[in-house]
Amino acid sequence: MPVKQTQSELKKSVYRRPQELLDAQTHYCPGCGHGIMHRLLAEVIGELGIRERAIGIAPVGCAVLAYDYIDIDWSEAAHGRCPAVATGLKRVHPDKVVFTYQGDGDLASIGMAETIHVANRGELITIVFINNTVYGMTQGQMAPTTLLNQKTTTTPRGRDPSSEGYPIKVCELLDQLVAPALLARTTVATPRHVRRTKALLRKAFRYQIDGVGFSLIEVLSPCPTYWRMTPADSYRYAEEVVAKTFPLGVIRDVRENE
Repeated sequence: MPVKQTQSELKKSVYRRPQELLDAQTHYCPGCGHGIMHRLLAEVIGELGIRERAIGIAPVGCAVLAYDYIDIDWSEAAHGRCPAVATGLKRVHPDKVVFTYQGDGDLASIGMAETIHVANRGELITIVFINNTVYGMTQGQMAPTTLLNQKTTTTPRGRDPSSEGYPIKVCELLDQLVAPALLARTTVATPRHVRRTKALLRKAFRYQIDGVGFSLIEVLSPCPTYWRMTPADSYRYAEEVVAKTFPLGVIRDVRENE
């Protein structure tokens, strides 16, 4: 016979909002992965005890309002320039923990030069790269990461490599450089992957705190609105389809064998 819980036991909180996560109503679409990522970042920042040292750089795109959710210091950057702003802040304030939070358009299109050069210099910052394969803020146009044959508002017949090229794999691209310390790709499609994502975020911040080097964590995140799917279907799609083009895993970890 199952033990019947008392009313007080049922009311007991077992999963609290972290202090670093503001009590704000979300503006994201139902099923969007940004909400999960904001919570994970808040949890990691709190657990590492770096709230007073952390500085986030907000992008242009869906996550431009990240500073409305995570209660730390933030700076706004022009479109694609988050890594450049982060570099300046980290060099002036080397004691701070500086990270960028960018989408695929901000990081891999207009900001590709900044991304490559900051990684090539091995700047002691952390980049959190949200890859949902479309431009979410501007009505779902093709992104650098849009899958082959994926339909968007600018590829209504599907992405054709003969005219639009191939999806850009940022982690593999940066893996050609000498300086990066940690390059990894994960997703928030399942609880297991959410736990893995949190562990990678923690490691990336630790590498910055310990002076190990530059880190980029790429996160495959669902966009139900512009994938034209239900939230549940979009999470399955991220894991079963998007991850075929962008394989999950650690691409480089300089401390893997230590």
